Amino acid sequence: MAMDLKDYVRIFDTTLRDGEQCPGAAMTENEKLEIASQLATMKVDIIEAGFPVSSPVQFQAVERIARETEGPMIAALARAMKADIEAASKALQPAKKRRIHTFIASSPIHMKYKLGKEPKEVLKMAVEAVTLCRQFVDDVEFSPEDATRSEPEFLRELCEAVIAAGATTINIPDTVGYTTPAEYGGLFKFLLSNVRGAEKNYLFCSLS
Repeated sequence: MAMDLKDYVRIFDTTLRDGEQCPGAAMTENEKLEIASQLATMKVDIIEAGFPVSSPVQFQAVERIARETEGPMIAALARAMKADIEAASKALQPAKKRRIHTFIASSPIHMKYKLGKEPKEVLKMAVEAVTLCRQFVDDVEFSPEDATRSEPEFLRELCEAVIAAGATTINIPDTVGYTTPAEYGGLFKFLLSNVRGAEKNYLFCSLS
């Protein structure tokens, strides 16, 4: 009996990107390649290989993982900026299955103090970023950074807009460890019930 896709749990592993931000967790290119190989053996669905625009070393590691790792989809992180997205696309070019993961802050405190932007500006930047990503890849993930401290109605509007622009996966991250399990579940329920197009996309959380 075939498995209903709704019951299939997809594993997105970010050890090579987010994991490397932990103190003392820096990895060499060869170590990253070995971890990617092991993740592929474990049948992980998506490997987030790194943040290509951040340095030549990061770019080279992502490109090598994209070239030498068979099986999983390979993802690269990019801010909602043209240079980031172009670097991610170039680094991912050797991969058979590619995903660009783009993000922008969505909470009031991050929009005001980190970006210096109004919500309408952030919404426009997010849509433009996803639209650009789709010029390079068919699989685009979008994350509203600090989602759990975002205004729910703005978060709904943002998710709806990027889905319309072509995002195929929406990640709802608890960036600063702010929320509780019950609150997190409530946020997912709200978004699944109120975001047009959510039923056709993958909506998932970041677990650390």
